[in-house]
Amino acid sequence: MAERGVHDMGGEPGGPVDNHEHVPTLSERRVDALMQLMRANPRSYWVVDEMRRTIESLTPEHYNAAGYYEKWAFALRGLLIEKGVVTESEIEAKLAEVKSRIAAQSEKC
Repeated sequence: MAERGVHDMGGEPGGPVDNHEHVPTLSERRVDALMQLMRANPRSYWVVDEMRRTIESLTPEHYNAAGYYEKWAFALRGLLIEKGVVTESEIEAKLAEVKSRIAAQSEKC
């Protein structure tokens, strides 16, 4: 029998499921918009199955600690790198730039 993926909880105790409706946060809406843009024509960088594969390949610790849209963000990052749209170093450089800008703004306040 094949080993179960972290996402396959069928028949296993997983605790209560929080299924209440909520208003999406700004960051959740942004992740959703980015996913729509990257999957839409003329880009079509990936299909939904690739996104699912990327999410399901997260480590159990990462998968269980991340929220729904966090998993989407990790998939977005992984697929953009996998498809050669951006490199890991380009993402890291941009993150450093943004963190620096946020820190500078915080110092002004």
